[in-house]
Amino acid sequence: MLVVFTPQLDAAVLRRIRTRQKKVGGARKDDGGWNSLTGVLKLKEETTDMIRFNLPRIAYVAAASLIGLALLNTMVAAQSVKVDGLIKARDGETMIVQTSESPKLLVLLTDRTEVGQVQGMLKARRKAMSMAALIPGLAVKVEGTYNNDNQLVAKTVSFKGNDLERAQSIQAGLHETQEQAQQNKAELEQHNAELKAQNEALQQQQQQISANKAAVDAAVARFGQLDDYYIFDELTVYFGNGKVKVDPKYGPQLLALAGKAKTINGYMIEVKGYASSVGSVELNQQLSEDRAGAVTKILLQQAHVPLTRMLAPGAMGESHQVGNDKTAEGQSENRRVVVRVLQNKAIAGI
Repeated sequence: MLVVFTPQLDAAVLRRIRTRQKKVGGARKDDGGWNSLTGVLKLKEETTDMIRFNLPRIAYVAAASLIGLALLNTMVAAQSVKVDGLIKARDGETMIVQTSESPKLLVLLTDRTEVGQVQGMLKARRKAMSMAALIPGLAVKVEGTYNNDNQLVAKTVSFKGNDLERAQSIQAGLHETQEQAQQNKAELEQHNAELKAQNEALQQQQQQISANKAAVDAAVARFGQLDDYYIFDELTVYFGNGKVKVDPKYGPQLLALAGKAKTINGYMIEVKGYASSVGSVELNQQLSEDRAGAVTKILLQQAHVPLTRMLAPGAMGESHQVGNDKTAEGQSENRRVVVRVLQNKAIAGI
């Protein structure tokens, strides 16, 4: 058993032991030592009884000391403090206050927190205000107590009217700046999107030009070129001697040629009629004109080529003979209509 002695208990026990020792000493002389042993044992019992009697008192004193210490800590923790600072941030019931001792003091607002604006020459009057007035940039005086998490629980928060006006002006300027920044950001994003779209369109155009150039190069290698046009395709329709009617076998070929032309940007179709030198010049001129007109009619009416895509049919007469007009084979080669699919060089962009 653990025994805790108090100063009072120690003195009482010491006096009892000294008195008993005197008695025991006398007994030793009278009883030859037997009473001495009996006295010591009795003294031990009495000392033990005294200790047992004082244990509740000792426990009470110890408990009272602990309770007092706890109350003292509670009083220290609950001691009201006052701080002056500037609100740096606010998020609902919490706000960060910059003070001379702490750059980020966490202040808790509760339903019991009183917010007010001090007024008057001596700042003695107080006007109740809403917590909405606690905005960043406002100089405040906070009174409250610290909780177990070392957070200042605000009992009152007060500020001056001119400080509130200054903070509101700062917030208004920041709001305007933020709105302008957001507007600038939106405009920049829109501008970037437009630039991206333009770049994509430019890339597509470059790709189209590259593909068009390849097609032009292939067509030039095959058909040659005119001064203002690239020749993309060509078809020759042959006629019998003195005939102007188009052989039906050329119908599908003319339709296919027109379909290919429609896939080319800015296409034009050129039709030129020719005749052999057999017969009179006037007759051959008319034959070449009629032959070109017959082919043009098929392109317009059956292939549905817009008239704006047709160059004026050319009647070339006996010019540009390609075959020997002294032979029947050469004459048949000269009785022809040449149809060409063209693209303007400026439109091709090459």
